[in-house]
Amino acid sequence: MIMIKNAAQIEKMRAAGRLLGRIRDQVKEAAQPGVTTLELDQMAESLMREAGAIPSSKGYSGFPYSICASIDSTVVHGFPSDKPLEKGQLLSIDMTLLLDGWQSDTAVSVIVGGPEAGSEQAKNLLRVTEECFWEGLRFAREGYRIGDIGHAVQKHAEANGCGVIRALCGHGIGREMHEEPDVPNYGMPGRGPRLKRGMTICIEPMISAGHYSVHTRANGWDVVTDDGSICSHYEHTVLITDDKPEILTLGGVSCK
Repeated sequence: MIMIKNAAQIEKMRAAGRLLGRIRDQVKEAAQPGVTTLELDQMAESLMREAGAIPSSKGYSGFPYSICASIDSTVVHGFPSDKPLEKGQLLSIDMTLLLDGWQSDTAVSVIVGGPEAGSEQAKNLLRVTEECFWEGLRFAREGYRIGDIGHAVQKHAEANGCGVIRALCGHGIGREMHEEPDVPNYGMPGRGPRLKRGMTICIEPMISAGHYSVHTRANGWDVVTDDGSICSHYEHTVLITDDKPEILTLGGVSCK
């Protein structure tokens, strides 16, 4: 069942989103050469708990960390480690928190050491992935359908020579981290559930520089591209309104 949030619940989700957005930005800034992703994980957890929130990824279906730290060909669910980050790596950071009973979810990808440290392929992939989010967000409005979002993401990615990961998707969010509906990054326009004000969803393009096929490593978590191509991930928690969608994990910023 798709849950429609009332005004009081939306305010709680706004608070959770603002907090998570601030923490994401701090962790992103700290992702420098020589720093370990385990240190980033510990930083994120400390910041969440100091603010009265819980890192809701930790313990979720047995996941042992507070963030997912996915490097290069790892799409999502990468385990933080004590191996120092290297200049030029593509790092995707995905994190969730629970504040006052409500969830928020966000992800961002960076080139370790700054854009100048990355390959042209990596820089192009980051650009396209973020653009895919904004293309999808244009259709995150009351009256459109979930398929309209996915179609817009897919169209932009493939027009730029990139692959859209199909085995994973965005989702509804609220009291639970993952709620209905699924929000794929591909699809046909005019298909799927109709968007209504009060819905909260996560739009999260996962875009590869190569083919979209993936597999899961032996640890049961790390999802990697079959062809070894690098992958980028960009995600925000979004509120459907009666006008422009509101990005809760960007401090309530509305659609461009």
